[in-house]
Amino acid sequence: MRTQLPVDALLAALRGRLRSEQRLLVAFSGGVDSALVAAVAAEQLGERAVAVTAVSASLPRAERIAAKEFARGRGIAHVEVDTDELDRPEYVANGADRCFHCKTALFDALGPLATLSGARIALGTNMDDLGDHRPGQRAASQRGAIAPLLDVGFGKAEVRQVSVALGLDTAEKPAAACLASRVAYGDPVTPEVLHRVELAEVGVRELGFPVCRVRVHAGGAVARIEVPADEVPRAAQLRGELDAVVRSAGFDFCALDLQGFASGRMNVLLGMPARSAP
Repeated sequence: MRTQLPVDALLAALRGRLRSEQRLLVAFSGGVDSALVAAVAAEQLGERAVAVTAVSASLPRAERIAAKEFARGRGIAHVEVDTDELDRPEYVANGADRCFHCKTALFDALGPLATLSGARIALGTNMDDLGDHRPGQRAASQRGAIAPLLDVGFGKAEVRQVSVALGLDTAEKPAAACLASRVAYGDPVTPEVLHRVELAEVGVRELGFPVCRVRVHAGGAVARIEVPADEVPRAAQLRGELDAVVRSAGFDFCALDLQGFASGRMNVLLGMPARSAP
């Protein structure tokens, strides 16, 4: 178990790490981890730190809007770049290394910006990510990207603790992942299926389940809904409404996962355990 340092010591360590850089491009999804890196980098480096959001069909529209609003509200320089992972057959095939090809597409998009500005690329990877199936970390290592949260020993608990201290509105934001993570390994990732997942998850959240996943199986025919375990009984009572939401998004069948939500649930198809729910 890691020793929990006081929040002022944690923040000082992160500030010092980011201050040591000349220029940074922060890969900014809008999640709690990259938001903290972007905020502190901007605080320490000013305009020499730029938050960059990768835009494709795998990024939910709500997350894109939230990223823009966060950057604007904190005065962080922010740009968007289009990524082409959905044009890459290796990504579309959705094998166990899908995230490697996704990160490769990200670095291919950010690389010219980094070279032009003389910046390094920073990611929001934290210590708790190291125990998960994250082939994208291999792509990051190959491209020389840095992970400031790893460098100063931050796990998710430290990220949230420091985010609270800084008053970041992402501090309690639920864990998020790209829409492609909802598609069962081996089933193709297409813009159509990603759009259907996004529509279904918007509908599930509107029914009162802010933490949810709509996982896709059987080539896009089956949608399996995950909500927190203590919310499963209420979800079962709303099965008619949930079924209508899923079918209106274009799925043929709707299932409710009785085990409840857990990050990385699709990893069981690779013989790996899912992570615990946040």
